[in-house]
Amino acid sequence: MIKRKVFPIIFNRLLEPRKYIQVLAGPRQVGKTTVINQVLEEINVPHAYYSADAVTDSGKVWVQQKWEQARLLIRTQELPEFIIVFDEIQKIADWTEIVKKLWDEDSVSGMPVKVVLLGSSSLLMQQGLTESLAGRFEIIRITHWSFQEMKEAFSFSVEQFIYFGGYPGAASLIDDEERWKSYIRDSIIETTISKDILLMKRIDKPALLKALFYLGAGYSGQILSLNKVTGQLQDAGNTTTLSNYIELLDSAGMIKGLQKYASQQFRKRGSSPKFAVYDTAFLTVMLDTSYRKAVQDSALWGRIAESAVGAHLINQCAGRDIGLYYWRESPDEVDFVIKKGSHLAAIEVKTGMKKESLRGMERFIGNFPDARPYLAGTGGIPVEDFLKIKIENLF
Repeated sequence: MIKRKVFPIIFNRLLEPRKYIQVLAGPRQVGKTTVINQVLEEINVPHAYYSADAVTDSGKVWVQQKWEQARLLIRTQELPEFIIVFDEIQKIADWTEIVKKLWDEDSVSGMPVKVVLLGSSSLLMQQGLTESLAGRFEIIRITHWSFQEMKEAFSFSVEQFIYFGGYPGAASLIDDEERWKSYIRDSIIETTISKDILLMKRIDKPALLKALFYLGAGYSGQILSLNKVTGQLQDAGNTTTLSNYIELLDSAGMIKGLQKYASQQFRKRGSSPKFAVYDTAFLTVMLDTSYRKAVQDSALWGRIAESAVGAHLINQCAGRDIGLYYWRESPDEVDFVIKKGSHLAAIEVKTGMKKESLRGMERFIGNFPDARPYLAGTGGIPVEDFLKIKIENLF
């Protein structure tokens, strides 16, 4: 079985002396449980894995009981250390309180219990961590699968990855597109919204949240003002509510509202967002077409390919001090702008045989001459190669 890029990071951290709680956070169904179990199989350290998925009684008592069991093993078997993994920890009410209490007790007594926490929702995990466990944890972000990973694990072609995306659980279903779409809708989209986001925050208008996701995913790669979004959704409320809901969908690894790049920060925040999906499956699952027809439709395929490039960049920027934007000065536009410190990179995506203008890129470089321009697709870096590039290499 393929080992993801984060495997050696997790492996090495668990071999280090006990210092921090290791937190694996990321969207649903991207392999958090698989990768930690792969590490546990190879690491030469006594360990135990527990899932909170089926806990029905007092969750805090359950956590404490499992923790005490690890302490007992250390004392009775004179173990130098023990690793305990709690999966789906966000499902335990007030989980941070008991984890903080037990972790601090072990820190004072010198009890060598190492702890790994897994959670599906980044925002829920981070809220609990930053509120109660500040200074006690490190986050390892598990993102959607990359093209290289899907190619190695499931022999995906670049066209298959662009259309079907990076969900390993759906890879075996792509020959039956209706079944594939049902999996994406039921196991990923609906479950993330109903079991992660709606449990994570008080949502006054859950139907609006769901409608906003489908609208944003359907408009992936397009710029929409929040006022225009309000006009397309029933009972949309105000733009502040929509902005908050976009942030929630972003935290859950579903869609992102890219802001316009500008030298003044206030202009970035006040811009109309450009919707972008974290995985192209969120876009293609709603299309009234098939994979074969989509590949042959140059305009549609160009839009999906741009979303695939955007998803590649979004997932690499997650949790890092790298900003991802778009740029537009009517009528000219650049698909993506990346900022790391004082360094800028601009990316335009072009597909098909038709010769297209790079006027937007030329105008952007005229305004920001130190930026590095890139063309992904026709006439530039092949999309297949661009989807393998590490984002730091663009600077």
